Amino acid sequence: MTAAAGRAGQCADVIATCDVVSLPTAAGNDQYSGVIPSGLRRLNRTSLLPVLLVVGAVLVARDARGWTDVLILSTGVLAAAVAFWRWAADEVLRVALPCTVVAAAVWPLAVVLTDSPNGSYGLAVVAAHVVPQLPRHRIRAAVAVPVFIGVVGATRLLLSDADARGIVLSYVVVPVGVAVVTIALMFPNKGFYDHVKDLEAAREREAELAVARERVRFASDLHDIQGHTLHVVKLKTALAQRLVRADPDRAEEELREIHALVGDTINQTKALAYAQRRLNLTAELENAKNLFEAAGIDVRITREAEVARSGELLGQVLRETTTNILRHAQATRVRITLSEAGIAIDNDGVRGDAVPELRGLAALRQRVADGGGELTVQVRDGRFRTAAAFPGTGNR
Repeated sequence: MTAAAGRAGQCADVIATCDVVSLPTAAGNDQYSGVIPSGLRRLNRTSLLPVLLVVGAVLVARDARGWTDVLILSTGVLAAAVAFWRWAADEVLRVALPCTVVAAAVWPLAVVLTDSPNGSYGLAVVAAHVVPQLPRHRIRAAVAVPVFIGVVGATRLLLSDADARGIVLSYVVVPVGVAVVTIALMFPNKGFYDHVKDLEAAREREAELAVARERVRFASDLHDIQGHTLHVVKLKTALAQRLVRADPDRAEEELREIHALVGDTINQTKALAYAQRRLNLTAELENAKNLFEAAGIDVRITREAEVARSGELLGQVLRETTTNILRHAQATRVRITLSEAGIAIDNDGVRGDAVPELRGLAALRQRVADGGGELTVQVRDGRFRTAAAFPGTGNR
């Protein structure tokens, strides 16, 4: 096996044994919950649900002439609110049938009993959120709902002696028009959310690839440390076997060298495992930039001043933070700021207000403290900040 093939094999083994970040797929909506789509839906829920309820309450107050009317019309509004709420949670199909049945039942009652031309409000809202989400027959459903509203509304002509034009306008034209417009508007809305989901899934795949590339680089560093050592140990062991009787003193010397070489390799491997190997801050900045860009994250590096000291420790902090962002955050923007005192890395992938426990940074905090600095991790102004500073070397 050639040296290149040997390295490739070791890299493959390392990647295979590492815990790969799980990646949601577009095919499994039950497993997929993109941060961006869910965030947009939560925003819609908090901003539009009050409007939906207020409009429904106004229509009920306008048309109801007694408590029976209030009960009937309010039931339709409630069905609309439930459908909208579950739509905002991306679970509208779970309540599609009961909400549709209830809202569809309210409309005939409104036409026959309450004389309410606005009784189709609940059905229009429910259909607008349910129909575009149907796995099939969406177009048929989009046509069937307005037809149902129009046919039921037209029965008012048989129950009232009022002006036919007014009845047709109030019970057929306006309700059908509202239903058609609301349903039609929700189709591009669904397309927008589907597109955002696809973008989020692609971003997750890019992040996984970036983490995989980092693992390959780690495997390469591990090979650099151990590959040469193991080859030398093999040669020296074979030499010692040949010399053990012919030249015992020389064989003993070879064994001492093997012992020292193995001990040094163990120390280097530990240093690599705990990110203590000597790092170049400039190289780590370039590597972090490439990884973030590959993951679809907007990254900006600001150099307020040249770092005065401890470039190695700052490189370790940057490498560990980069890995944490790629694996644990849902960041879209990363800002890296260098000052004379140290480094600060900000990202917007905040989940809640609590600072998560990151064991890698916890280990680095002690090493930074031993070097006379301070490592801080905090959530502030919607951003997650990791900062390492060495007081006395400059002002942040």
